[in-house]
Amino acid sequence: MTRLTRDFGDTMQRDAVPAVSSDVVFASSRFPNYRIGANNQIIETKDDPKVLSMKEVVARETAQLLEQHNRLSVRDLASKFEKGLAAAAKLSEEARLREAASLEKHVLLKKLRDALESLKGRVAGRNKDDVEEAIAIVEALAVQLTQREGELIQEKAEVKKLANFLKQASEDAKKLVDEERAFARAEIEDARAAVQRVEEALQEHERMSQASGKQEQLMREVQEARRIKMLHQPSKVMDMEHELRALRSQLAEKTRQYLRLQKELTRTKKGGENVPHLYELEGNETLGSYLQIQPCSDNAPEVSKCSIQWYRVSSDGAKKELISGATKSVYAPEPFDVGRILQVDIISESEHVTLSTAGPIDPAAGLGTYVEALVRKHDTEFNVVVTQMNGSHHPTESIHVLHVGKMRIKLCKGKTTIAKEYYSSSMQLCGVRGGGNAAAQALFWQPKQGHSFVLAFESERERNAAIMLARRFAFDCNIMLAGPDDRAPLGT
Repeated sequence: MTRLTRDFGDTMQRDAVPAVSSDVVFASSRFPNYRIGANNQIIETKDDPKVLSMKEVVARETAQLLEQHNRLSVRDLASKFEKGLAAAAKLSEEARLREAASLEKHVLLKKLRDALESLKGRVAGRNKDDVEEAIAIVEALAVQLTQREGELIQEKAEVKKLANFLKQASEDAKKLVDEERAFARAEIEDARAAVQRVEEALQEHERMSQASGKQEQLMREVQEARRIKMLHQPSKVMDMEHELRALRSQLAEKTRQYLRLQKELTRTKKGGENVPHLYELEGNETLGSYLQIQPCSDNAPEVSKCSIQWYRVSSDGAKKELISGATKSVYAPEPFDVGRILQVDIISESEHVTLSTAGPIDPAAGLGTYVEALVRKHDTEFNVVVTQMNGSHHPTESIHVLHVGKMRIKLCKGKTTIAKEYYSSSMQLCGVRGGGNAAAQALFWQPKQGHSFVLAFESERERNAAIMLARRFAFDCNIMLAGPDDRAPLGT
């Protein structure tokens, strides 16, 4: 029979190792450090400052994980999760093998204890004490094995939890990868569709450009062919145009001769040829032209040093109306002057001269028909240039658009509205009263009190049409649209 002694392992007392539960969680994996102080007091030594606390370790590990997560792409993250899942499976397999080995150890220890118990009844004296000590050692080994099994069970639970977490994370990562892939495919399809639309639009634009270029070229060729045809084969229209131009020039010459004879006849009736004539009115007495005071004698005072005032007189001479603001040597008739005689007083220190037109102001040819055509429109646009604003010179000469509508007048520059006002009693509109040769193409517009403009049009016809059209629409709104003080006639 084999003799058991103490030499086979460390000696352990029977009551030295109590049973340890598998649920025990140790706060630290090392034995605490103590030192003996004064009066035999136990003082716990402080940890090495180089050793980090658990909170700092967790914070550092978290920061490193976040940094790694930011650096990893979705595919790399899925790969990491798959590797972690494989590692967790490997750990689970190792735990299962350790559990089987632990079970075998339990069986061996039980058999050994049973053998020692049976041996204990056969021996006596010192041999019995040795057998009892061996039984105690076997029980202590069983307790250690149980403790180790508890730790293995806890470790196995943690491994299972980690494996489940990694499995779920791997599935989430795969799902995320699939979603990102589907989203990327959708974006690629959208980008392809957008590129295709842009290509189609470019092709359509190119086709339209080619078509418009061909159309312009065809129009130029047609115009050139017409020009060549007209050069080589004069038509009746060209002959009529030449005849009409010649007749217009002859009519203008006859009109000037008639006006000159009419003025001479008027002077003869007033006092004979012996009366000196200091001034005379020059210009066509029609709407769309302008009248200018010209000295006709060397003894005539300078016009710039004289006081000038223009009047509007009825054709029978019964009513005389002062034209407010018409105090310049140049005056351009406006639509209100048609059918009336214009009269001007020239006052100097030694002379008081009154001049008047030979007859009433004639209307412009074709202007009435043009205005009637514009009345049918809801809104008519005129290109203008603002020369004055609120009585001050306007420095810019950019093109503005004057909208004359059935209810209001609006002045715009591009998309910006400069002024917009509905027809009212405070609105004023008339031709510019003075201003040189350009007076026939300009008008004065006051939308409301304290706000006024002087607008220059492209032609005399456009200016007079705008005045007549606005007055027509204002009359439909029961508003008398005129210039300053035009509603206060003066009796003779």
